[in-house]
Amino acid sequence: MKTRIALAQLNVTVGDFAGNVAKIVAAARAAHNDGAKLLVAPELALSGYPPEDLLLRPAFYAASAAALADLAEQLKPFAGLHVVVGHPHRDAAHGHGKANAPIERGVPPVDTFNAASLIVDGKVTGTYLKQDLPNSEVFDEKRYFASDPKPFVFELDGVKYGVVICEDVWHAPAAQQAKAAGAQVLLIPNGSPYHLNKEAVRVDILRARIRETGLPMVYVNMVGAQDELVFDGGSFVLDSQGEMVAKMPQFEEGHAIVEFDGARPVPTTVAPELSLEAQVYAALVMGVRDYINKNGFPGALIGLSGGVDSALVLAVACDALGAERVRAVMMPSRYTADISTTDAAEMARRVGVRYDEIAIAPMFDAFRSSLADEFAGRAEDATEENIQARIRGTLLMALSNKFGSIVLTTGNKSEMAVGYCTLYGDMAGGFAVIKDIAKTLVYRLCHYRNAATTFPKQDIIPERILTRAPSAELRENQTDQDSLPPYEVLDAIMRMYMEEDRSLAEIIAAGYAVDDVKRVTRLIKINEYKRRQAPIGIRVTHRAFGRDWRYPITSRYTEPVE
Repeated sequence: MKTRIALAQLNVTVGDFAGNVAKIVAAARAAHNDGAKLLVAPELALSGYPPEDLLLRPAFYAASAAALADLAEQLKPFAGLHVVVGHPHRDAAHGHGKANAPIERGVPPVDTFNAASLIVDGKVTGTYLKQDLPNSEVFDEKRYFASDPKPFVFELDGVKYGVVICEDVWHAPAAQQAKAAGAQVLLIPNGSPYHLNKEAVRVDILRARIRETGLPMVYVNMVGAQDELVFDGGSFVLDSQGEMVAKMPQFEEGHAIVEFDGARPVPTTVAPELSLEAQVYAALVMGVRDYINKNGFPGALIGLSGGVDSALVLAVACDALGAERVRAVMMPSRYTADISTTDAAEMARRVGVRYDEIAIAPMFDAFRSSLADEFAGRAEDATEENIQARIRGTLLMALSNKFGSIVLTTGNKSEMAVGYCTLYGDMAGGFAVIKDIAKTLVYRLCHYRNAATTFPKQDIIPERILTRAPSAELRENQTDQDSLPPYEVLDAIMRMYMEEDRSLAEIIAAGYAVDDVKRVTRLIKINEYKRRQAPIGIRVTHRAFGRDWRYPITSRYTEPVE
């Protein structure tokens, strides 16, 4: 017998139970109209993912239970449609015996679960509780959830479907339990955040489970952004041989129908793979769009310097929001080259944003005059450079306060790693778009955007921005390489040390100079205090500064070279 299954790749919002219910109902309506008998929604689709410490509030579970009941009621018109939906679940029978009892922070959870329920004809007919709780990288589910190792299998049109949730499929037991309980197909709701090459890792993991169980798998991932995390969708179906028979596009909300002939999926559309640059750029666009829209900001404000970093941030912001919601401000100093002003104005013209210039020289002179007695007898140094950056930060924040738009900062990961940025200056803002993008990748993304035919406008970043030496332009004839190793060297050392946890000896053995390795790793260590005060930003690597990186500020440990 043939059964149509709908994959609901949804962009939900944490805590918006009514809005999330509406999205699930809309997907169910579309699925029902398409003749589907089963719809699978993502992990924690009802509440949004990850809810973090909202999961320590009993009222949040009560709201989830009410939303689940409301969803079941609204699904009644879609007779015969089976809907699998993820949600937070509190089960008094597992713990205190009272659904509204306090949740004790710091005590291992006993009655709160990451769950997925089956709804049929207005009733919740069964619930699966996630078994394997991830507790690494950005995940800390053991802080919030208990585990309950029981399979959940249901039958539809003579085929038995087993439900497992996200991390469950990264390990063998849950899938094997489902098969032992009679499952012929595995349904896998996911909240799997994006990072570089994550898509290939997911497929490899599921193929390992298929080799062990021989079961076809339906993998449904959420899409959209939540604070620094971006969920890329890319939901797919693998047959019992591990062959890709259906795949949805990354970074696009929607639903897809896959027909099963008994327990065998019938091949259908497989979305083409995106290049690495296309994936990362789409992640940045989605991250900006969702952070600004879900938090209710009217638009974005960017300090445009005529350099490559602010050019990329401006391009992303315009693609995310539309030029009418983006404003660029150039704040030249006496050290700003004429070509910087020219290139900034030209890019603003190409993308069509409002562009203003506010000279900071009068304010800088006022600061120098006010501090002249205090600084008497001392040579100019980074202090005067930082004053200029802080004047710019103050101007941008003043415009933000007055007009409500959020300031998007323009510092990249390479700069954040080694502290080549100014607290309360270029770090001032609400959202750090490229804080996880190494400088070498910044250039690749700019070239990608200029050539991409998927956007209405190409060549929006002037060529000179991409070819001239990068500079903060805070003193005469300054370039970044006056203070830093070449970015190719810096980025490689940063990646090996920070993202891959390589030892200093291993990095040196890879061919990098001892002095460069010691210098870069020392700068990473001593600038932790800056990064702790930076705005959150979009995560695109498997280890970003922020949730992934938890190093102490106060530390006297220095790793030996050998």
